This record gives sequence, C-alpha cells and structure tokens, in this order.
Amino acid sequence: MIKESVKEAEGHMKTAIVALEDVLATIRTGRASPAIVEKLPVEYYGTATPLMQLASISIPEPRQLLIKPFDASSIKNIEKAILASELGLTPNNDGKVIRLNLPPLTEERRRDLVKVVHHQLEASRVEIRNVRRDMIKDLREYEKEKLISEDDLALGEEELQKLTDHYIELIDTHGTKKEKEIMEV
Repeated sequence: MIKESVKEAEGHMKTAIVALEDVLATIRTGRASPAIVEKLPVEYYGTATPLMQLASISIPEPRQLLIKPFDASSIKNIEKAILASELGLTPNNDGKVIRLNLPPLTEERRRDLVKVVHHQLEASRVEIRNVRRDMIKDLREYEKEKLISEDDLALGEEELQKLTDHYIELIDTHGTKKEKEIMEV
C-alpha cells in the first residue's frame, strides 16, 4: 500500500516537472527557439489551435524565427495571435511566411525574465509539496483505519520526503540552467 502511494506521488511529481519544462521553454532567452511560439493559440476556423499544428517553425538565423503556414489563408490569424501574445514581437509578413526578429534583451528585461522564472519555480515547488502533503494525509488515513502500522507510516513519510527532496532539487537545477541562459549575453 505504501509503495503504491509513493509510486502515485512520483507520477504526480514527474508531471509537475514536465509542466515546468514546458513553461520554461516558452520563456524567451537571447536565442531564437521554436518553443517560444509553438503552443501559441491561433484562431483557426473558430477553434483555438496551437501554432505548431498550423505552420512549420524554423530558425534561419540565431535571432529570427521563420513561420511558414501550411494554409496560406491562416497567415493573418497567426499574425493576430503573435501580436496579441505577451511575446512583445512584431511579425513581418511577406504573404507566404512570417518572420519574427528577436531583438537583443536589455539588462532590465533579462532581470524581469529571471523573476518570471523564479515565480514558475516556486509554483512548481508548491505543487510538489502539495503532492507530498496529500500522500502523507492518505497514509495517515490508512494508519487510522489500521491498514498500515505506525512504523510503516513513518517509513512511508520518510520515502515521500526523499522523493520530494529529489524533485525539488530537479526544479532548482532547471531554474539555474534557465537563469544562466537568460543572463547570457
């Protein structure tokens, strides 16, 4: 019963890490990356569709993204979505493709992005701790119902704490890496 609870907790924690990685990938660094715009919702025939399903995204130059829509009629909608997003980028449209030129980041903007990263890291840490709290609550319920012993409860709590520490460490590693990317000139 304890092993199942720990496995379930680990699954939830892995999901939190994957979600963090997705969010960090969308935070702009000095270099162009398709991840910045891949999941951008674009209105396409009345449905919000991720940009990566409507166009191919490539990097012709280190500070430029090239978006080539599969359907030329969607180019205006893609432009609107980019302008409406919080990316702060202006699309250049030549009728067939959209070019996004990424301006170099100022020192102030870099610091703002680091704050955003720290906010995301803290949200992920809270998520991990909430998983631990919920699982410990479940284990205590099992102990009250006499499904596990007091020693098993202590063992389970210890395993959950080790797991939590491991995933918090992973979050910190991802954060440090992203912070270095952002501050790199």
